[in-house]
Amino acid sequence: MSRDLSVLTRWESDWRELRVVVAGLGLSGFAAADTLIELGATVVVVDGTRSEEYLRRAETLKIVGAHDVRLGAEHTQTLPDVVGERPDVLVVSPGWRPTQALLAQAAQENIAIWSEIELAWRVREREGRPTAQWLCITGTNGKTTTVTMTAEILRRAGLRAVACGNVGTPVLDVVRDPIGFDVLAVELSSFQLEFTHSIEPLASVVLNLAEDHVDWHGSFEAYAAAKAKIYERTHVAAIFNAQDQATLAMVEDADVTEGCRAIGFTTGVPGLSMLGVVEDLLVDRAFIEERKTSAAELASLADLGDPAPHHTVANALAAAALTRAVGVPSAAVREGLTQYDRGEHRIQVVAQRDGVTWINDSKATNPHAADASLSAFPHVVWIAGGLAKGVEYDELVKRHAHHLRSVVLIGTDDEALSGALSRHAPDVPVLTTRVGDHGSSEPVDKQLLGAEVMAQAVAAAAAAAQAGDTVLMAPASASMDQFVSYAHRGTAFAEAVLARLGLDAEAEQD
Repeated sequence: MSRDLSVLTRWESDWRELRVVVAGLGLSGFAAADTLIELGATVVVVDGTRSEEYLRRAETLKIVGAHDVRLGAEHTQTLPDVVGERPDVLVVSPGWRPTQALLAQAAQENIAIWSEIELAWRVREREGRPTAQWLCITGTNGKTTTVTMTAEILRRAGLRAVACGNVGTPVLDVVRDPIGFDVLAVELSSFQLEFTHSIEPLASVVLNLAEDHVDWHGSFEAYAAAKAKIYERTHVAAIFNAQDQATLAMVEDADVTEGCRAIGFTTGVPGLSMLGVVEDLLVDRAFIEERKTSAAELASLADLGDPAPHHTVANALAAAALTRAVGVPSAAVREGLTQYDRGEHRIQVVAQRDGVTWINDSKATNPHAADASLSAFPHVVWIAGGLAKGVEYDELVKRHAHHLRSVVLIGTDDEALSGALSRHAPDVPVLTTRVGDHGSSEPVDKQLLGAEVMAQAVAAAAAAAQAGDTVLMAPASASMDQFVSYAHRGTAFAEAVLARLGLDAEAEQD
């Protein structure tokens, strides 16, 4: 007989005898399994990977009380029983598709499927610890920047706050912190939102919406529907991008809590109940009493860097709206936007030599992100390509063909991008790196492969670039065909540039 899951709403609920399968043994899967074991549930973990790291994690979970941990592809095809009975819940890690065999079987059998975010929400209340408010952030691009800005603003206001979720630290690890937090800035991917059902954010935002992860969700409409779930049950402010009407439509359709306000942000002059830009100032016409007739100054464009890219301004306004919904003063907004950690691999200047600027934007993993960085520079040698994830590049190429000096293609999945270039930028020279066998299924050493790919790409870009150009590595694609991650791709690019120019990495950073 299945358990009544509706009563599992806090740490002290009776989790004993709950039968759970955890799919995935990455950071979030490990945190989910560890939490459930501590709560007294009976847990079976499955993952197709048998790496040394995963074997170590499996051994740790067995020591603390996991019923079983099963590693290997053969364990990911059939949903296992737990102590001889069907599981009550399948907790799934980000990246496991709805069509994957375990998930499809669970859906067919009406077994509940939870993300680790759903589990974290259900155990967030715990006797003797503060219960944090959640500020939830999603969007096709800009999530990590916005969540980082948001957490820093909160800390500058004197609140105990942390950035978590898809940004790196599992929410379950944060929820179990022995001291606790006042506010969580939670980055949520569409993968996590797909199987999240109960969260009630204090404020939420969809930063923007563009085609991405179509292969995972099955359609753009399904991807958008997953993103829109972030607004459900929001209490204070459902924040939308006034320059992206899809996000406004999501707010209009959302079933929010009574009294929740729709708050817009724009990089133009704001209307009533919006945040925006007046001359060179970021201003608030939403969270002040006199909003009908005036606006409160929050920060200046100069506080965001010189120059401040359009998308950075938009992210800053979204972060300001989220934190103003908590009651943060304007001075803390300015301090947070000035001091937040800008991170690596996002429009990062690697070097400048002979009038050519080399920019690492490896985090531009889809066309929407690449569009933002391409828009920032007048003359571009563009290094692009990788795993396309089912998206199209025609609009991106049409928009930027006029200022492309040349394009250097990387990646093993270049048909969609090369096709768009031939259709919409036929006069732009296209150079292709051919490293490794593009049709091979044999395993490769991605550290070596990535270094060779970038050495070729940087050499080709150097030959094409002229004084006044920007060599922009903004791939508009995922990285996992030739690199370990987008960070590995960005590091390989930076190292290849510095080696090509004969520069020392530490000296260049100074």
